[in-house]
Amino acid sequence: MAEKSTIPLFWFRWLYAVVVGVMLFGIFMFLTPGWAKAFFSTLFYADAALIDTRFNAEGVRYIELMHGVTGAVILGWAVALFLVLKGPFQRAEREGWLIFAISLAIWYVPDTIVSLASGFWQNALLNLVFAVLFAIPLAATYQYFPKRK
Repeated sequence: MAEKSTIPLFWFRWLYAVVVGVMLFGIFMFLTPGWAKAFFSTLFYADAALIDTRFNAEGVRYIELMHGVTGAVILGWAVALFLVLKGPFQRAEREGWLIFAISLAIWYVPDTIVSLASGFWQNALLNLVFAVLFAIPLAATYQYFPKRK
């Protein structure tokens, strides 16, 4: 049996910090959907209160619901990534790296396409920031994951 590579601690800690940051972002969104709404209102419209003034009360409640639900989904995904990071990724098992890379691509591509198609380029830019924070350590660690024969 071939000896497994050891992931450099720097890259492991980088991914750990990004995953924990995504977990915190998800928690922020589902615990404080009103603040999340204000954050995205500022991001999209440069006005924290614009959503509250542009939409009726039912529309605002729905937007807050979607921020809360999205936050819960983000948290669930980040917890799954955390468990992969502390399991197969840390053991330098190829599946650990693939789970990160594939799940990130499956999130990034459609989310960014929908954001751009609907005119919310700011969300596409936010996606890019998150994608780059993941892509740098994933690219740097690729060599440590042996290919199957």
